[in-house]
Amino acid sequence: MRTLLPLLLVSLVTASAADWPQWRGPLRTGEVPAGEPIPTTLPAEPKVLWRVPVGDGFASPIVANGRVFHLADKEGTEIAHAADAATGQELWSTPIFSSHKDGFGIGPRCTPVADGNRVFVQSAKGEFQCLDAATGKAIWRTNFVTDLGAVYIGETGTAAGASRHGATGSPIVDGDRLIAQVGSANGASIVAFDKGNGKVVWKSQNDQTAYAAPFIATVAGVRQFISFTAEALIGLDPEKGTLLWRVPLTTRLGRHVTTPVVWKDLVLVASHQLGLVATRLAKSGDTLTATEAWVNKKMTINFSSPVVVGEHLYGLGPAKNLVCLSLATGELAWEKTGLIQTEGGKAEAAFLVLGGNILTLLDTGELLLFAANPKEYQELGRTQASGRTWCNPAYASGRLYLRDARELLCLQLVP
Repeated sequence: MRTLLPLLLVSLVTASAADWPQWRGPLRTGEVPAGEPIPTTLPAEPKVLWRVPVGDGFASPIVANGRVFHLADKEGTEIAHAADAATGQELWSTPIFSSHKDGFGIGPRCTPVADGNRVFVQSAKGEFQCLDAATGKAIWRTNFVTDLGAVYIGETGTAAGASRHGATGSPIVDGDRLIAQVGSANGASIVAFDKGNGKVVWKSQNDQTAYAAPFIATVAGVRQFISFTAEALIGLDPEKGTLLWRVPLTTRLGRHVTTPVVWKDLVLVASHQLGLVATRLAKSGDTLTATEAWVNKKMTINFSSPVVVGEHLYGLGPAKNLVCLSLATGELAWEKTGLIQTEGGKAEAAFLVLGGNILTLLDTGELLLFAANPKEYQELGRTQASGRTWCNPAYASGRLYLRDARELLCLQLVP
């Protein structure tokens, strides 16, 4: 991961170094920033600083400026909440929109984004609001369906991508812009808003969006907005919305969930049908070209976004196995089976990079800490942290903030 950081010019989210203000952390890479206190092992019984009941939903919590922001369902309405990060005491709650419901459950799917004195929230049905972080009052709002022409159908027929299971790909702040995956076929698949007043800065493309959160990085010397839509992997100029490159990638129902991962000149995505796909970008003059670097068709990663440490990728494989792969070739370095005992054929895990180690939250609520060692799986600790969960945790100042189906809780991992 250290080799990746100089390449990244990710969103200019205004928050302190100890914050976790958006999906997958400050850089959207899952990496805990250098200098943060991190555990070297896990206690048999983690210290719970506080726990509070929450409603249904799959939106991950975030931490910014001493507050925890999260979304949850209450009686068929998606509610945005702010809680004191030290105590869990609720500071405010704001109704956003009617809840989405499908075979996976009910409630919000999209992780909020904090930026200075504002927090941005996106409902599964496409309602988007900018809220005052201190009070929860709406500053501006728009609706992807009624205002921008997106389609929301729900879990029916052959509806694909976000039109089926709702808008889940968390938007990203880039300077004065807030860029969201709207999913309109009317030239507004991706839309950049003025984050201060909500006015549209630019609109681009016609893709149906999927579920993967977007990413901003400098690849092949070009800073770009990268999106894994229901139809393709694309790169846009974040200032103008101009298409830089496009690689068609289609699957049945457009179930593309993994956040794009960048390593050197490669952009990696995965799905349960495509496998793990590495695209190489190259610049010639003012033109970027995208070509297939390699594909590991057996590595059909489903929901879980992997992380990078050094020259290897770590994630959850298709057989409910932890895996380590070479980023240069896509070849499997090692796998560890038998750790995940969830019922059914699918599993979920969240990965956080803690220096030279990786903290993994399994969907059973169990935490694993293992070394980012490409030679072998080396476990450093494990503990039961929560009930069943599909939500990524937030990490700040040695504390882990996570939610399961019943509670939002804060664990002290570093004294």
